[in-house]
Amino acid sequence: MCHVLILAAGKGTRMKSAQPKVLHRVAGAPMIDYVLDASAALAPETTTVVVGHQADRLRAALDGRPGLRFVLQEPQLGTAHAVAQAAPLFAGVPGTLIVLSGDVPLLTADTLRALLARHAETGAAATVLTAVVDDPSGYGRVVRNGDEVAAIVEHRDATEAERGIREINAGIYAFDLAPLFPALARVAADNSQREYYLPDVAALYRRAGRRVAALAAARPEEILGINTRAELAATSERVWRARREALMAAGVTLEDPAATYVDAGVTVGPDSVIAPGVSLLGRTTIGARAVIQAGVRIVDSQLGDDVTVLDHCVIAGSRLDAGASVGPFAHIRPGSAVGPAARVGNFVELKKTRLGAGSKASHLAYLGDATIGEKVNIGAGTITCNYDGAAKHPTVIEDEVFIGSDSQLVAPVRIGRGAYVAAGSSITRDVPAGALAIARGRQENKEGWVAMKKARAAAEKKE
Repeated sequence: MCHVLILAAGKGTRMKSAQPKVLHRVAGAPMIDYVLDASAALAPETTTVVVGHQADRLRAALDGRPGLRFVLQEPQLGTAHAVAQAAPLFAGVPGTLIVLSGDVPLLTADTLRALLARHAETGAAATVLTAVVDDPSGYGRVVRNGDEVAAIVEHRDATEAERGIREINAGIYAFDLAPLFPALARVAADNSQREYYLPDVAALYRRAGRRVAALAAARPEEILGINTRAELAATSERVWRARREALMAAGVTLEDPAATYVDAGVTVGPDSVIAPGVSLLGRTTIGARAVIQAGVRIVDSQLGDDVTVLDHCVIAGSRLDAGASVGPFAHIRPGSAVGPAARVGNFVELKKTRLGAGSKASHLAYLGDATIGEKVNIGAGTITCNYDGAAKHPTVIEDEVFIGSDSQLVAPVRIGRGAYVAAGSSITRDVPAGALAIARGRQENKEGWVAMKKARAAAEKKE
C-alpha cells in the first residue's frame, strides 16, 4: 500500500516572486503538475500536499485535481517539520509513504517505481533516492556505510571531507509509515539554519538499528530542483527539447526546433511543417500536412488535415476543418469554427462564429456571435454589431451570400440565402433570400465646389 506526500509549503525566496514557487510554469505547466503526474502513475491510496506560503492560492490552483488532501505547515520550520504536519492523517495507517518535493518536475514515474521496488526488496525502514553528480555544491551529501546510508549531511553543515562526496540526496524518500512519525518527533534543529531536517531521520534510524537503503537515479538530471529563474528556464528548455524531438521522430518538420514550443498535451500529424516562433499549447491537435507559419500561437484548438495558418495568428479554443486557411495576423477567439476550405484572411477576428465550408472573410473584418453558411463572401471592413451595451445578439448569414465591403450588420439580423448587401450599408433588418439590401445615404455631387472653396479662401486671405 503506497501513499504520496508532496512538500510544497516553501516560499522559494530565490525566485523573488509573490506566487508560490511550485506554481511557476515549466514548459507551460506549473512545476508541481509534473510531480503530481509522475506520482499518480504509482496509483497511490492517497496523495497529500503540504502547503504553507500562500496556501489558499496553491489549493485553488490544484482544485481541478480530484482526491488531493492538504495539510498546512505554518510556520515553515524545515522538511521534517513539514512531514510531521501530516501525522494525524496517517495515524494507524500501514504501508509506504513516498515523500516528494514539489519543485522537481523532471522526476519520472519509472524512477519512482524503481524506488518503491528497492524499498521493498531491501526491507529498509527508509530508502533514499540519490544521484552522483560532477558538482554537488549546495546539495546534501550521502554518507554511506557499505551499501547502506549512515547519514545525510546538508552542504552548509558538512565538513570538508563530506563536501568531497559526489553522491547527493535528491530529497525523495520511501518510508515505512509505522516508525516514521515517532522518529520525526526526535529530530532536533541543531544546525546552522535552526530547522528540522528530514534527512536527519537516516542517522536516527541507523542508531536505532533500522536499515536505510539508497537508490541512485539512472539519470541524475531527474532530481534537479528549481530554486531560481535561471534554473526554471534551463529546466523548461529540457522539457521543450524532449517534446520537439518526439514530434520530429513522429514525422513533423520543425524548421527551427529551438524556437518552437509545444505543450505536453499537443499532437501533430505527419508531414506537417512548423516554422520558427510557433507555440502549440494546451490540448491542441493538428492533423497531417498542416503548415503553421512563423509567430503563430494556438491554444486548446483542433486543426484538421491540410490546414494552413499564416504568420502571426492567434487561435484559441476553436476548430479549423480540413483545408481551411487562416491569416496572416488573424485572431480566432474561443468558440469559433472555420469550415472545410474556408478562408480567414489578414486582420480578421472571429469570436464564437462559425464560418461555413468554402466561405471567405479575406481581410479587415470582425465577425462575432455569427453563424455563416457555405460559399459566403464577406467584404473588407465588415462588422457584425453583436453587442448593444447590455447583451450579445446573433447574426445569421445563409449560404451563398455576398456582403459588400464596409458593411455593418446590426444584430439580431438574418441575411437570406443568395442575398447581396451593398458596400457601405448598415443593415438593421432581415434581408430576404435573393434580395439586394442597400442601407446608406444618397450621394450628392456638387459641381465646381472645389474651385469655389479655393476662391473663397483666397478672398479671406486678402482681407
